[in-house]
Amino acid sequence: MTRMQARMLPDGRRLHLNDGPIDLIVSAEGDAADVGLAYAAVHARFATVLDELCAELPLLRQAAGAAPSGLVALRMWQATLPLGRHAFITPMAAVAGSVAEEMLAAMCAAAPLSRAFVNNGGDIALHLAPGMSYEVGLVDRPDRPSLFSTARIASNDHVQGIATSGWRGRSFSLGIADAVTVLAERASMADGAATLIANAVDLPGHPAVTRVAAAELQPDSDLGSRPVTRQVGALRGNEIAAALAAGVAFGETLLREGRIIAAALHLAGQTRTLGRIDAGSEGQEVPRLGRGDPS
Repeated sequence: MTRMQARMLPDGRRLHLNDGPIDLIVSAEGDAADVGLAYAAVHARFATVLDELCAELPLLRQAAGAAPSGLVALRMWQATLPLGRHAFITPMAAVAGSVAEEMLAAMCAAAPLSRAFVNNGGDIALHLAPGMSYEVGLVDRPDRPSLFSTARIASNDHVQGIATSGWRGRSFSLGIADAVTVLAERASMADGAATLIANAVDLPGHPAVTRVAAAELQPDSDLGSRPVTRQVGALRGNEIAAALAAGVAFGETLLREGRIIAAALHLAGQTRTLGRIDAGSEGQEVPRLGRGDPS
């Protein structure tokens, strides 16, 4: 029985790839023959990725471990190694973005494309030829599918990665952010940075926050006995502001270091932003952040 699954979605434009825990939506645009070459390339590359990662899992679950040998694993390691000077992080914090980045690289190496994206559960790698752009949907909670806005990412914004992290997402978080969405030059960088900024949005010891050791929920978690957030109760306005301020302060450090381009931090209906791209469609300067599939 074939483990990997691949199928075109009903719109006839996007490709769905699945292998165990990895689930991708892939889109390529350009000449029809080039799109066909790109999809063949990403299909072939995807078939090997999960086994490559599993072969190096013990190393990837270590903070500041030795460099791995696999291409995706190396992307994970390179994205998180410089972040380790600020806080605990392992290469696993950048796994989704790194997989998306590697799949996009396979497509772009196979053929010239006008636009392309790989969406790995909301962590997205983007390719935009000169003059091209994407509209992306904005959400303030990853567990809630509704959009509160849309924004445009243009080729000259130099954004090739979007990632979202928070306690309501699919991965564990040490903080209380509902969602932190980051734009960066690469998806792997955005993924690692979003993880740490989301961790920094926090109120340590607050009685309204329920935490459980990561190992109790997932024995092989790279977070070990570190307490991860499972529930956030009612918070006062000043408490929300304080938690978001802590996240913004950390995000500004990464912004100064050039590791991120922009970010939006969401908690209990409040939002803070940092970094700017260009003026939005209505003339206001906004971070161009997204989670849903670009269009």
